[in-house]
Amino acid sequence: MFDARSTPPDIDVLDRAAVKALVTSLYAQIEHLKLVVAKLRRMHFGRKSEKLHREIEQLELQLEGLQTAAAQPLRPVEKQQPKAAPQQQRKKRALPGHLRREVHTHPPKEKSCPECGGALRKLGEDVSEVLEYIPASFFVIRHVRPKLSCARCSCVVQAAAPERPVDRGMAGPALLAHVLAGKYCTHLPLYRQSQIYSRLGVDLDRSTLAKWVGEASTLMEPLVEALRRYVMNTDKLHGDDTPLPVLAPGNRKTKKARFWTYVRDNRPAGDPSPPAVWFTYSRDRRGEHPQRHLAKFRGILQADAFAGFNKPRASLIFGASSTT
Repeated sequence: MFDARSTPPDIDVLDRAAVKALVTSLYAQIEHLKLVVAKLRRMHFGRKSEKLHREIEQLELQLEGLQTAAAQPLRPVEKQQPKAAPQQQRKKRALPGHLRREVHTHPPKEKSCPECGGALRKLGEDVSEVLEYIPASFFVIRHVRPKLSCARCSCVVQAAAPERPVDRGMAGPALLAHVLAGKYCTHLPLYRQSQIYSRLGVDLDRSTLAKWVGEASTLMEPLVEALRRYVMNTDKLHGDDTPLPVLAPGNRKTKKARFWTYVRDNRPAGDPSPPAVWFTYSRDRRGEHPQRHLAKFRGILQADAFAGFNKPRASLIFGASSTT
């Protein structure tokens, strides 16, 4: 069996059958490790076990090694083979047009013709693009508010202090958005974000980040409410719920909570209104939750056969059952 820590063998010393067996074995190990990691993650969720966590990390490192080895090209066999018909050149995928472009021009080192010494004129140019990345970085915005006084009456004037998203906080809007996106979109815990920022030379405690998340959530409540009103203001609505395992404090176990999802999307019916989705959370799946969510809804609800949606209501018409 191939070891990911060793150097991939040269294909010169292997025949075609051996190469095929090697690749098959390699991908079989990758799939096996993926299943083991997924199983250990399910076992790890909801319990605190440093040993199990280290085992998961080691398996993930081994999986990365195998995937890296699988991506390394093997040297072709040096054999005289008949010339094949030229293959059609693969079309390169264009890089997104909205990205900022930096033009680096590379003129030839020759200032005159190397053959006869004559003057050179532009014939054309070859253009190629490389996708590059600048790591995220912190910077400080210093707000300076000069004080001016009247030379006649000593009246002092000064501009008002700029508003901050967090009262008396040092975080700007972009930093708050970055922390929230890391926590809820990338599923990056706050303590790990704190470690990442520390490597960049900025010490932000987990408690500080948690305070920012709480205050930012309060700031976005009007936006969430506006989104809810927009989603509910439609003639047809799609509803569903998704189970969500959450930690049960104190007993080292998890319990099943719910994400309730309501979607407004009438584009298939020719409605030009933009689609939108509203999420809400509950600790259980009791029918009172969708009844509260849909208390003011007037229209057709398309949902599954969950009994919580089936409470008779004069203003609510249920469409055909469908599992979303």
